[in-house]
Amino acid sequence: MALRVGVFGAGGRMGSTVCRAVADDPDLELVAAVDPLHVGIDLRQVTGLDLPLQIAAGPEAFEQAGAEVAVDFTQLDAARRNLAWLAAHGIHAVVGTTGFTDGDYERLRAAFTKSNCVIAPNFAIGAVLMMRFAEMASPYFESAEVIEWHHEQKVDAPSGTAMLTVERMAKASSDWTPDPTTNEVLPGARGGKGPGDIPVHALRIKGMVAHQEVILGTTGQTLTIRHDAYDRASFMPGVLLAIKLVSDRPGLTVGLDALLDL
Repeated sequence: MALRVGVFGAGGRMGSTVCRAVADDPDLELVAAVDPLHVGIDLRQVTGLDLPLQIAAGPEAFEQAGAEVAVDFTQLDAARRNLAWLAAHGIHAVVGTTGFTDGDYERLRAAFTKSNCVIAPNFAIGAVLMMRFAEMASPYFESAEVIEWHHEQKVDAPSGTAMLTVERMAKASSDWTPDPTTNEVLPGARGGKGPGDIPVHALRIKGMVAHQEVILGTTGQTLTIRHDAYDRASFMPGVLLAIKLVSDRPGLTVGLDALLDL
């Protein structure tokens, strides 16, 4: 029997991509779509899918349709409300929205007792491998910086992927060369300082989707680890994997790598 799935933000670019991916998977059934900005629109208009579903205003549509899992790629404030509702109603959540704080994670761990939640700052499997490779390389290098590029509509900076990358690098090594800069001609030119004081630079460029470089250096050599996502379809294998596995992961799981056993 197919797993019944609902999608938040179904009228947006990422939400409509998730709808198509779910509908195309024989193990899943798209049963509800929610987006307050596109209420009443036939889902066929935004996805091209031959599904007679209208976009609903609120998550009550998931309960009415018997959704077992809901996918959220919205904005942070909306995602907080959506997840509180899902936890209260015992529906599993798969979340690609970024910007959650440690306090948010604590509240979600406490809330998701009747159902489970997977949050990943990046669902591209290549990006997960990039973070793992950077973590593995960190003990062998003395300096590092991270540069991330995203499309011009991304509102948080640095990205969740960049922040998780430097967090994992800092845990892998605490021996980083201090920043030699003594005269920052333009404030912020050296980027923001993440865990371990590793500099992070965020670019917002029209035409980009999601891209990141990790540059590590030591005597006489550098190592550059880069991932490029050219299309939102690159995130779908990871999203579908999380949808199918979330019921087996009690409580809150952060990061797709936990599902890949990396």
